[in-house]
Amino acid sequence: MPAPDTPDAPGASAPRTPALAFTGDAAPYTTGDPYADYRSADLPFARLTDLAAPGLGAGVIAAGDEFFASRENLIAAAPAVFDPGLFGPKGKIMDGWETRRRRGPDPEHPWPDDADHDWALVRLGAPGVVHGVVVDTAHFRGNHPAAVSVEATAADGTPGPEELAADTVRWTTLVPRTPVGGHAANGFAVDVPRRFTHLRLNQFPDGGIARLRVYGEVLPDPGWLAALGTFDVLAEANGGRVEDSSDHFFSPAAHTIGYGRSRAMHEGWETRRRRDHGHDWVAYALTAEAEVRAVEIDTACYRGNAAGWASVSLREGADGPWTQLLPRTRLQPDTNHRFVLPAPAVGTHARIDIFPDGGVSRLRLHGSLTTRGAAALAERHRTLGG
Repeated sequence: MPAPDTPDAPGASAPRTPALAFTGDAAPYTTGDPYADYRSADLPFARLTDLAAPGLGAGVIAAGDEFFASRENLIAAAPAVFDPGLFGPKGKIMDGWETRRRRGPDPEHPWPDDADHDWALVRLGAPGVVHGVVVDTAHFRGNHPAAVSVEATAADGTPGPEELAADTVRWTTLVPRTPVGGHAANGFAVDVPRRFTHLRLNQFPDGGIARLRVYGEVLPDPGWLAALGTFDVLAEANGGRVEDSSDHFFSPAAHTIGYGRSRAMHEGWETRRRRDHGHDWVAYALTAEAEVRAVEIDTACYRGNAAGWASVSLREGADGPWTQLLPRTRLQPDTNHRFVLPAPAVGTHARIDIFPDGGVSRLRLHGSLTTRGAAALAERHRTLGG
């Protein structure tokens, strides 16, 4: 692969990328909970969609080296696990991506060169604008990289590693070469307002990274959505997003617009038990202005803790009045509820209110973009490099 951290092509924006101050090794593991001394912080951008989630369609399509641990582990959905007694023919088995130790060219120069590095190529599950990256070195305590960098590109179609390595591919730096710490969630805010499809993660000079998370906003292909006609105008894969919620104690509200059906409670949205007479809610932005014709509310896997009732509303603009699509309706546990609206409704934002609390796994709003909505999405797609 080309050397990382070369100057961007003319016209590329320079990132402003503050990093958390996690540097150096972590203490060796002794006994007990391996996460007890894990270093992390509250990262506001981590509430956005993980564009590198495998369930969204992401994949780690190539790596320069993966001698000790496979590149595919980088984007696994679950947090990395650590089994202190698990060894194999190549040594300690780690849940992450780990490369062999680099060496210099001869006995007089046994150290790797400053530019030596390992790399992994990630295809995002959906094209989008990246707002933050987490390079998680969980359980890599003295064998993590000294530094990392992250670059991104926007490519048409489905290119393979060889095509992405071509000199004509333009890579933009999202995270410049930055020291990172072992056994830590190294978080980087990104301010590069462009649409990307692929990332290149570089580690200097070698080592192990448990997980890579790439948080941002999906920016779908307007041509694809136009060809579909009717689709879920709220799904994160189509550019919908959560703007706010009353509670995300057990799991985030963003799960309600995730891919597929929930397979377990933690894949949906569940609030804490209310001890007052209030209720919980989630507010969303649609892909763009759309005409909604049908609603689905799924309580999959919530059996004794499903929301009791729910209503769904739509409005035009961030401050417009709410129009009720679905009045307060009784929900059944572990059930997908489908409602065809008596008349289509147009809006840009949606809201679900649940009474009084509990769990909802998915909310789907089926419809199509209006002429104005389609034009706005096409313009945003063009402006951000689509």
